[in-house]
Amino acid sequence: MLSISALLSKGEKLPFDDEEKEKMTIIYQTTEDDADDTVVLRFNSAGGNGQNLIFIKEDKRTLTFGADRILQAIKQFNAKLLILDPMSSYIGDECSLNNANETRAEFNHLISVAKETGCAIVIIAHMNKAKDINPLYRTNGSIDIAGAVRSILAITKTNNIENLSERYMVQVKSNLAPMGKAILFEVAEKGVNFIDEVELTAEEAFSSLLPKIGRPNEKEESAKKYILNMLKNGKMLASECEEKLRLAGFKKSTIKKAKKNLGVQSEKGGFIWYWSLPEEN
Repeated sequence: MLSISALLSKGEKLPFDDEEKEKMTIIYQTTEDDADDTVVLRFNSAGGNGQNLIFIKEDKRTLTFGADRILQAIKQFNAKLLILDPMSSYIGDECSLNNANETRAEFNHLISVAKETGCAIVIIAHMNKAKDINPLYRTNGSIDIAGAVRSILAITKTNNIENLSERYMVQVKSNLAPMGKAILFEVAEKGVNFIDEVELTAEEAFSSLLPKIGRPNEKEESAKKYILNMLKNGKMLASECEEKLRLAGFKKSTIKKAKKNLGVQSEKGGFIWYWSLPEEN
């Protein structure tokens, strides 16, 4: 993000994009690295215009998604890009990442700011350790986090053992535009080098790194994909799920195994059972 910010701070074109850009002010907030000895140095080494990179002071008061100072700073400096790194530090101490109602309320603050100002907001988040599931479900916390944002990009290593600095940036979700191509880049001494656009989905990029052990059960994998797609928008009646899977040709034993390995939760509401995906996975 600092390499992309460096380009935008000078009004230069983004990688593989012919659209002309105007110079813009970027607000970069991070608790991961020190601004002076890390963030600014990386930004400068990527050739950024330091006059267009600003920080909101957090020495006396920390920022959260709902802080009035975010809106004030964007308006005061006419910022067109706000970066919050990482999500867990800025969503607020009183917000549980696993509580859909709480996370959605916090994201609504930023959505309101983006609509009012036209400022793009990028939130950097860590992924959970569940490597064998769809990347859409790998954001730590409630699935409603992925539901609240309009676009999700993910970074993963490539399987090029001759260049361990190579990475893919892949589109996991895109609500406002067609899905973009994957971008191949390498981490360099001065920012990153953008190498090429690649026809590659997020699932393909992440699955290429999984160890190939034994012979996969194709029926179970198909059932798992079917269940993930079926429950991606939230819980459903258990009876409806079972009927859909049966009509799709899956046996009870396959359904049971796929459901267990995905960690699908069965919960009772009144006299009715529901299925839902685990919030953290």
